[in-house]
Amino acid sequence: MTTLLDDELLAQAAALLKELQARDLTIATAESCTGGLVSAALTAIPGSSATLLAGYVTYSNDAKRRMLDVPEAMLAEFGAVSEPVARAMAEGALRDSGAELAVSITGIAGPGGATPGKPVGLVHFGAARRGAVTLVRRCVFPGDRGAVRAASAAMALSLLREAAGLPASGGA
Repeated sequence: MTTLLDDELLAQAAALLKELQARDLTIATAESCTGGLVSAALTAIPGSSATLLAGYVTYSNDAKRRMLDVPEAMLAEFGAVSEPVARAMAEGALRDSGAELAVSITGIAGPGGATPGKPVGLVHFGAARRGAVTLVRRCVFPGDRGAVRAASAAMALSLLREAAGLPASGGA
């Protein structure tokens, strides 16, 4: 089993928080397949409360709809693991939290859950910033459930860097 909060992920979270705090930027997370792992990595760092305003764990479609205002019709048409839903999750977290940046993660960590066209390891991401176009990414990560979740958390932190206009780091 992959260690989810490893030293590399924590270092990546600490570096991101330091740079966001220097720019007085706040963030929110909207997580599904990672189940709060991104928020856990961020909150493991002392002083993170100055930057992380909210973390939403919206594992079910109903939670995505109720907490993040993801349209029910969108969930029905595209499924929870899709670019439109990742975008809507990030934008919903941004609206609800009052943060300047929000990241979303929705995917299939496995071992079950795959469907035709949506394999285990498929993860969609969104990163919203006030006044900017929402970024989206699609990745297929190899490995077991822990590896997919850990890789997804690292990608989410990298996407937050990108949405904030920060240079890429070596942590992702």
